[in-house]
Amino acid sequence: MPYDPAYIAETRAWLRKANEDLQAATWLLQPPKALSSGAVFHCQQAAEKALKGFLAWHDVPFRKTHELEEIGEACIKVDATLKDIVDRAVPLTEYAWKFRYPGEPEGPSREEAEIALALATEVYQAIAARLPKEVEP
Repeated sequence: MPYDPAYIAETRAWLRKANEDLQAATWLLQPPKALSSGAVFHCQQAAEKALKGFLAWHDVPFRKTHELEEIGEACIKVDATLKDIVDRAVPLTEYAWKFRYPGEPEGPSREEAEIALALATEVYQAIAARLPKEVEP
């Protein structure tokens, strides 16, 4: 049975945006000077959008939020095997806001940003592995 084109399009759009965030984070970590604050923001965004893409595919409504725990819990209700990756990704949530404005704490180190990128990439890959090839960007 063929997949609904609307579900394919919406899910692909979420994954495309998640992939763009992964690319942006990777670019921001290039020498000569890594822009770690921007990179970790994009890592959080990539994880968030990948998880929302998974929910979109399964027709599970979600609200506008950056809280990866909330979004992830909804994903776990659909596929319990996501629990480990969701639990590990939850700390990325703070990157949605923590270093975005002046007066906030000193930015993350390059190492912290590289760890965040590896985790966000893992989230993206875990989601992509659970979706049909038709939704790949």
